[in-house]
Amino acid sequence: MAAGLGGCIVGPSSKDIPPLPERTGYSQKNITQSEAGRDRSSDSLLHRQQFISGADVPGRWWEAFQNPRLNQMVELALTNNQTLKAMQAGLRAAWEQRRVEGASLYPSISAQFIPTRNKTSKALSPVPNNNEWLYNLHTAQLNIGYVPDLWGGSRLAIRNAKAQADIQRFQLEATTLTMISNIVNTAITEAGLREQIRAKEVLIAQQTAMVRINQNQVGLGDQSRQSQLLLRDSLAQLQADLPPLRTQLAQTRDQLATLVGLSPNADLPIFELKDFTLPHQLPVSLPAQLLLQRPDIASAQAQIRSAGAQLGIAIANRLPNVQLSALPGEAVDSMSKMFKPGMGNWMLAATVTQPIFQGGSLLHAQREAKANYEQAKEYYKAAIMSAVSDVADSLHAVELDGSTLLADQNGLDAATQALHIAEAQHRLGDNSQIDVAQARMAVAQDQISVAQDKVTRLSDTVGLFQALGGGWWNRNDLGVSPKDAKRLSTTLVPW
Repeated sequence: MAAGLGGCIVGPSSKDIPPLPERTGYSQKNITQSEAGRDRSSDSLLHRQQFISGADVPGRWWEAFQNPRLNQMVELALTNNQTLKAMQAGLRAAWEQRRVEGASLYPSISAQFIPTRNKTSKALSPVPNNNEWLYNLHTAQLNIGYVPDLWGGSRLAIRNAKAQADIQRFQLEATTLTMISNIVNTAITEAGLREQIRAKEVLIAQQTAMVRINQNQVGLGDQSRQSQLLLRDSLAQLQADLPPLRTQLAQTRDQLATLVGLSPNADLPIFELKDFTLPHQLPVSLPAQLLLQRPDIASAQAQIRSAGAQLGIAIANRLPNVQLSALPGEAVDSMSKMFKPGMGNWMLAATVTQPIFQGGSLLHAQREAKANYEQAKEYYKAAIMSAVSDVADSLHAVELDGSTLLADQNGLDAATQALHIAEAQHRLGDNSQIDVAQARMAVAQDQISVAQDKVTRLSDTVGLFQALGGGWWNRNDLGVSPKDAKRLSTTLVPW
């Protein structure tokens, strides 16, 4: 009977995963490229971006920005980030726990050796060993136990441990992806802040020059005191804008140091917008592929398997259970007689247990496990919708952010041409120095807008890579060699 029932597993199947909803997509229209751009511009950040449907996401996607300093920071973080190291250690512990649960499928064997010195009562019992009431006893014994897995409870515990390890693995992948994305975005933010600070300094310098010129005109009676005060007010506002930008830049540098596992006083490379190349072709995974690529969806799948295994365990706990045991051994009064004929002893036992009344705890535990299982499936469906929405949002952002950048760039080009005209007129004496300063301020203001647009465009591209899963299946984030990962892992690793 034990052999016949040994293949039974109660509870839901581990393959019972809700399917992708029908007609799930990212947009009502087919998006093939960004809406605007200058493909012949020497500045790659102005180019259009093409979307390649069904293309695979590279594991080292950050290299698409062609910034060696950025690559250096990401590689340093992958080997030096303390949070990542802690999660890698936790994953190894989860793998080992799965192997601990696997031991329940095998018999347990332990050995005992018990030497004793004994005294028996002469008055109340026969005296053994030729009227000797003091004697020695040496007992050597094996304890053998085995619990047949009649209802699959042990295998369900293994399945649960496997699912828990998978959850930890995909949480590790999600943390790694978030860390890499934060590093790339932080470097981009730093570059944009440097551009804005330089433009803001130009604005302050030109406004200061205008205040000085106006002050001279007030002294000559050509301008009113009111105009001077208004110019000083504008200068004070510009000067007030500069410290927050510098503070943000310093904090951004501190954040980058922390992400790569270094202290804020570490010597980090400098990032400039001109050092980033905008990827012209971007992969777009199909919704069905997204189920396999997003760490949060994979983690939600593992959570369903874990909850299903716990439901099966709760059902198995209400069914009869069998425990087999054997105690072979020997008991001798002197070590010289050990392992000689006639000294052996043994015991075989079988115990059948059927829960009868537990105050309803087993029934309610099963109902609780079933509710948790249904909850896990709903969370999985929500994770799918969230993932599809993330990709859709990123696609729309990348599609349209080029239009904003192109409009501001056109404004900057016009302001630059106006500045050249103003400078030429000033050399001919046709306008004042204030006209030139105002033209330069217009250029600097447009440079701030363009820098912000470029940061947004680069960050939106990072967001798309992140929304698609970041290509974790094409690299090793587990903190062990591929050989060890295949030996320890409970799931198939692609490499």
